[in-house]
Amino acid sequence: MEGQTPGGGGLSEKPVPTASGPGLSSLGAVFILLKSALGAGLLNFPWAFHKAGGVAPAFLVELISLVFLISGLVVLGYAASVSGQATYQGVVGGLCGPAIGKLCEACFIINLLMISVAFLRVVGDQLEKLWDFILPSTPPVPQPWYTDQRFTLTLLCVLVILPLSAPREIGFQKYTSILGTLAACYLALVIVAQYYLRPQDLAREPRLESSPSSWTSVFSVFPTICFGFQCHEAAVSIYCSMRHQSLGHWALVSVLSLLACCLVYSLTGVYGFLTFGTDVSADILMSYPGSDGVVIVARVLFAVSIVTAYPIVLFLGRSVMQDFWRRGCGGACGLRALAEPTGPWVRMPLTVLWVTATLAMALFLPDLSEIIGIIGGISSFFIFIFPGLCLICAVSVEPIGPRVKVLAERLGHDRRVLAL
Repeated sequence: MEGQTPGGGGLSEKPVPTASGPGLSSLGAVFILLKSALGAGLLNFPWAFHKAGGVAPAFLVELISLVFLISGLVVLGYAASVSGQATYQGVVGGLCGPAIGKLCEACFIINLLMISVAFLRVVGDQLEKLWDFILPSTPPVPQPWYTDQRFTLTLLCVLVILPLSAPREIGFQKYTSILGTLAACYLALVIVAQYYLRPQDLAREPRLESSPSSWTSVFSVFPTICFGFQCHEAAVSIYCSMRHQSLGHWALVSVLSLLACCLVYSLTGVYGFLTFGTDVSADILMSYPGSDGVVIVARVLFAVSIVTAYPIVLFLGRSVMQDFWRRGCGGACGLRALAEPTGPWVRMPLTVLWVTATLAMALFLPDLSEIIGIIGGISSFFIFIFPGLCLICAVSVEPIGPRVKVLAERLGHDRRVLAL
């Protein structure tokens, strides 16, 4: 629509860019958003319940987090409709200015790169445990060469991850997201079943904490819980790919996705904590015996879940690199095929570059524990700070009532304060 918004402060109404295909259904959007959140954080939730001091304090933090997480998704959908941009970094740059946009791009690509590396490391660890179960050996007898992570993870990237990451649109991921969601649900069901069935190896009673040591310890797990629910980087791309792009419809998709995610995370956290108590490992699967066949299947399916989440992260990171290409190389290239960053001649080399770089980092970085902490810190920018800034900037140019405007600006300010 041409012209200025009535009563607006100078921002034109811009139609939100849509996917070139038939559009993403609401159910497909729910599954992609849900799978974006159901990642490696699932393994850490029982440990987070232990660190929070029990089930009740952890639930309190989870419910408080859920309010801000859902509101952040709704804000991002509203900001996308106001700015007319189709990517997270485009929305932030369009509403908050080029300086904030550049900061967003830098944080965005670093965060997604580290998440991709962490995903590959998690998958590699699960493959290693699987080979230990299939081909048990006692030192000093080495495992066969084909069980080495450098071979198995490289083969997995070439044969599975690279083809899944090649499509141009994020809507394709709805099929793999359904599979990945079911795999994550299986892990939660195994943890619940193990609590009630109590195999011989888990027969002893766990030591449970009756109350948290301090309120500081309760809220110290806030970053872990937010990292588990992190799906905001994908929100704008999913919203702009939807067939029905209304704010109310997007709010419903956001609520359904995060409530389903909350159910899976809560079952895993509660029953994992009740099974092992204060002895629970940071990786819940490491608390179970390595020879348990049911747990081995859970490891394999969880690796499947992570593999299906990796292409979503790659798609978002590739969108930043495509923006760089469009600004820096697109106009200078004489060939028409190279001028369009979404075309196969640019898209595929960027995809191969991303997979190669993250694979190399996953294989040669010795320890990712500190990097995971960095991911949790940067995540707060995308969950709280940038959506808060976008809300403040969006309401300043939209024709809304003064009371609603003050309330929205206050909400945006509170989101930034909470993150800091």
